[in-house]
Amino acid sequence: MEKLEGFGVYLQKQDKSQNTINGYVLDMRQYLKWFMESFGKECTGLYRQNVLEYKSFLLNIRNQNAKTINHKLSSLSKYNQYLIAENIQQNLVITKEDIVSVQLDYASPTKVTESDVKEFIQGILETKNKRDYAIVVLLAYAGLRISEALAVKIADLNLKARELLIRNGKGEKQRTVILNSKVINAVKEYLKERNSYKSAGDSPFLFVSKKRGQLDRTVVNRIFKKYNQGHNEITPHQLRHFFCTNAIEKGFSIHEVASQAGHSSVNTTLLYTNPDKLKLKKKMELL
Repeated sequence: MEKLEGFGVYLQKQDKSQNTINGYVLDMRQYLKWFMESFGKECTGLYRQNVLEYKSFLLNIRNQNAKTINHKLSSLSKYNQYLIAENIQQNLVITKEDIVSVQLDYASPTKVTESDVKEFIQGILETKNKRDYAIVVLLAYAGLRISEALAVKIADLNLKARELLIRNGKGEKQRTVILNSKVINAVKEYLKERNSYKSAGDSPFLFVSKKRGQLDRTVVNRIFKKYNQGHNEITPHQLRHFFCTNAIEKGFSIHEVASQAGHSSVNTTLLYTNPDKLKLKKKMELL
């Protein structure tokens, strides 16, 4: 597995996030396992015929969907580039034509209703945990990605102007997010409590663990799991989906939502103008 370690270093030098690196390495570990099981030897290079056989295996034997297969092909392509950079291989064996065509899902990606979200948030409010409450309110009413929320620094907040500067948006793009009174009040209350955290110290980050510095994603996942009992798939990313749909339903323009959420293309935002799958199924029964 030495090549996979080198592959990880190669990706780090390209400034890929740790989550992205983990995804690429996992895909390659699965490919190498398949290769060993199929041919009884270790994979020393990529051959186009093998890649096509693997694609067929994923599609016809594993019955994996197009998005999953395309992610694995993307990982193979990146690994191919790594092998070339290391002079292990000279030719690219994966092309754009190998990508499986995916029809865009017509239905909105939002899976939770406004009442679901309000009930979820109210449950956290009643625990009197001001940090957890501030996190979920920020995600639900500002449209941040969880990685963006955890990277927010106190210096990036301007509560008087009701603005938040996102410095590490997708694609390393900065944007200014407008905050409503729900978020402002939740953050103000949390800041009072934050000062009592021993771990806060000189930490520049807004959200900190009560025991050790900056809050990380695993802790947030545990928070959602703790409060999520009885709720329908409420995750940090589902709150971002909810924000986009809720904003459009409340009268925001497509461009305003795209700007607030940091979408690189309005085509992504347009998905939220579609009905959810349940509403779509009910309409189909009217035909």
